[in-house]
Amino acid sequence: MTKPVISCDPDVMGGTPVFAGTRVPIQTLLDYLEAGDSIDEFLAGFPSVTRTQVIEFLEQAKDHLVAAAS
Repeated sequence: MTKPVISCDPDVMGGTPVFAGTRVPIQTLLDYLEAGDSIDEFLAGFPSVTRTQVIEFLEQAKDHLVAAAS
């Protein structure tokens, strides 16, 4: 079983979805990407998040969207 990428805990950032083991909201990554910033720029600003976590989150989001469209 793989480690969860996202954590939602009422005691961490009021339950906002964050990258597991960090206090970095998932929304922050989405905001960076929406603004045209790269994953590398995001990772430079949030070193507690790993590239593996970002890629796994994006893959899970893609899989969820593709499954919902089927």
